[in-house]
Amino acid sequence: MPADAAPDPVRATLVAILQQLNRVEALYEGRARDQALTLADLDRVLRKFPPIEDGEVKLGIALGLLVRNRLVEVETAPAPRNRPAPPAHYRITAEGKQFLVEALAKADRIA
Repeated sequence: MPADAAPDPVRATLVAILQQLNRVEALYEGRARDQALTLADLDRVLRKFPPIEDGEVKLGIALGLLVRNRLVEVETAPAPRNRPAPPAHYRITAEGKQFLVEALAKADRIA
């Protein structure tokens, strides 16, 4: 990609999601439930991220793509009787960490 070309907004969003999930996992090491984020948490954290703020990328769709490609895993709890299900929590996988490392290494290279 030429140096003056704009970065791909979808790829940038995927990397930003993985960065946030990785950050939370490291921050709350040893507290498994706190090492995952809900879609609402990610929306709050990434609300001002340009591709999301500009409407170029839908956060839920990008997160679904990461789940489908096994870079993020989803944790759900069963719904209590007569109540709505609690929100799903998302956690980065080992494959997601590898993708993140490679994506950041490519971004740091000089062409």
